[in-house]
Amino acid sequence: CTVIFTITATKDLHKPILVLFCNLAFSDLFTSSSGFWISLLFITNPDSTIFGSKDMLAPYAFYTVSVLSTIYNLVSIGMERYLAVAESIRTRFRVSRKHSLAAVLINWALAFFFSCLPLLGWNCLHTENRVSVLYSPLCVDYLIFITIPNCVVAFIVPLFTYLSIILILRKGKFKMKARGQATNTYKSAEIQVGRTSIFIWLLALISYAPFFAGVLFDATNHQCPVELYPSTYIFRNCTAMLVTMNCLGNPVIYTLKMNELRAKLKALKCPTVSMPAPL
Repeated sequence: CTVIFTITATKDLHKPILVLFCNLAFSDLFTSSSGFWISLLFITNPDSTIFGSKDMLAPYAFYTVSVLSTIYNLVSIGMERYLAVAESIRTRFRVSRKHSLAAVLINWALAFFFSCLPLLGWNCLHTENRVSVLYSPLCVDYLIFITIPNCVVAFIVPLFTYLSIILILRKGKFKMKARGQATNTYKSAEIQVGRTSIFIWLLALISYAPFFAGVLFDATNHQCPVELYPSTYIFRNCTAMLVTMNCLGNPVIYTLKMNELRAKLKALKCPTVSMPAPL
C-alpha cells in the first residue's frame, strides 16, 4: 500500500517502469487479500476448502487472477528493462507510459480470462472425474492448463531478458574499454542487474516451485482425499504462504532498489519538519 500511494501521489514517479511497479504492488496486494479470503473460509468452514464446494469457485478465481497478474507483471518488467537498455543502443523504439499502461491492461485481461474459466463451466462440481484433490472443485486438466504454460513464461522470458541485458552491458563495457574510456558505469550496472536477476530467480523458485510440484502430484495422484488428510492440505497451506511471501519480497527486490523511489519512501518515513523561529 505504501508503494502504491507513493507512486500514484508523486508526479515525478509516473514513469513507464514505475507504472509497472505500481501495478505489481497492486497485484501483490490483491494476492494477499484473496488469500486472506480463502483463509477465512478455511477457518469458518474447513470442509468446503478440503473437499470442495461451489462456494470455493469465486475465491479460487480471484486468487488465480492475482497470481497470474503478478506473473505477467514480472514478465512485463523484465521486458521493459530489456527494451530500456536496448533503446540506449538502438534508438528506434522508446518505451512510453502509454506502452506500460497498455501492458497493464493486457496483463489483467489475460489474468481475468484464464481465471474465470472455472466460473464459466470448466469445473468438476458435478463429476468426480479428474477432480483436483488439493483444489477441489477445480479440475486437474484446468490446473495443468494454467500452471505449465505460465511457469514456462515466468521462467524462460525473464531468463532471456536479463541475460540479454547483461550481454548488452558487457558489450558496451568492452567497447568503452577498447577506446580507453572508464567502464565503472557499465560494470556497476552489470553487477546490479546480475544480483537483481539472481534474487528474482531465487524468490520465484522458492515461491512457486512447491505449488508446481503440488499440481504435478495432483495430476498423478489417484487416492481418495480422506486418505491424504491432513498432511497434503498442510502442504497446500504452506504453498499459499510461500506465494504470500513472494508478494512481500517483490517490493523489496524491484521497488526499493530504485534510488529515486527509495528516496521518496524515506521522505514519507522521516518528513522534514520546519521548526518555528525563536522569539
